Amino acid sequence: MLALSMLLPVCGAAAEEVRIKDIVDVEGVRSNQLIGYGLVVGLNQTGDRLNNALFTRESLISMLERLGVNVRAQQAQLQTRDIAAVMVTADLPAFAHGGSRIDVTVSATGDATDLSGGTLLVTPLMAANGDVYAVAQGSVVSSAFSAKGAAASVTRNIPTSARIANGAIVEREVPVDLRERPLLHLSLRNPDLTTGRRVALTINRDLGSPVAEVEDPRTISLNLSGRDVIETLARIEDLMVVPDTEAMVVVDEASGTIVMGDNVRISTVAIAQGNLTVQVTEAPLVSQPAPFGNGQTAVVPRTNVKVSTDAGHKLGILPSGPTLRDLVSGMNALGVGPRDMISILQTIKAAGALQANMVVR
Repeated sequence: MLALSMLLPVCGAAAEEVRIKDIVDVEGVRSNQLIGYGLVVGLNQTGDRLNNALFTRESLISMLERLGVNVRAQQAQLQTRDIAAVMVTADLPAFAHGGSRIDVTVSATGDATDLSGGTLLVTPLMAANGDVYAVAQGSVVSSAFSAKGAAASVTRNIPTSARIANGAIVEREVPVDLRERPLLHLSLRNPDLTTGRRVALTINRDLGSPVAEVEDPRTISLNLSGRDVIETLARIEDLMVVPDTEAMVVVDEASGTIVMGDNVRISTVAIAQGNLTVQVTEAPLVSQPAPFGNGQTAVVPRTNVKVSTDAGHKLGILPSGPTLRDLVSGMNALGVGPRDMISILQTIKAAGALQANMVVR
């Protein structure tokens, strides 16, 4: 019942005021994804097998040729396992300037088993347009590890993926000039007309003129002509507003997690929950003939099937329009666990009694 009681603290959270900057994004101000291909060296026999990862072999030969070392004629003798081919990814944040540093993620592409302790060599990071915006290099540090012996192995987390803090230097900027854009759009992270209207009213009330207008459930337009755009945006970001939320239930069947908003309501419904258990076991019998007899040993299959039901659960009735607290209390009274509650909520939704949107992941 612990997982159900953990839902209680969210009650009433939707009525709290939040800053506008925490629920909106300024259109055009965003990060950009970067990607690159590189090599990690210095591994302790945990890198790629060059006979299997041909791209690693070719990358190593090409890199050595650029450094003035020609081993292409003797490439068959390259048997090292101290190198691994990796994909390097990063997010270039908005307003990042040349010379600033960003974090990068390094992921193995071959059959390397552990990247810990290696060093990423100079790797250009490109955007979707093919231009290089950053260059990555640095030591690969990971809390994951992998160890194995002749008959057993132990692996913690993912040793073939690691992160290099401040591992890339920004070489090229993405120009964003807000001062030259008096017409801006604010984008709600959770689209909602009610929230958008409250944001627009709060902005207009604070600035004393109708500069904000709701265009759709996600977009709020701002006309800041004749104003200092930067100063006005900073002022708008700190304004407080009460966001509205859609009645929603989100369940994760894999982990048994259930998250419900405070405005979830359920019509009058009766709930009966029982568990049916079917246990099938195989217990074959061996028929052994007498010594010196002419019979043959035979295996006779035997299957045992046991069906049991849990009659401990009761029929419960939830009154019309219960709040989240009432719903959780009612489920606890019926002795319902989180995974059973997922099934119950899906059935209530199918019956048309759950007045909320349900998202199953």
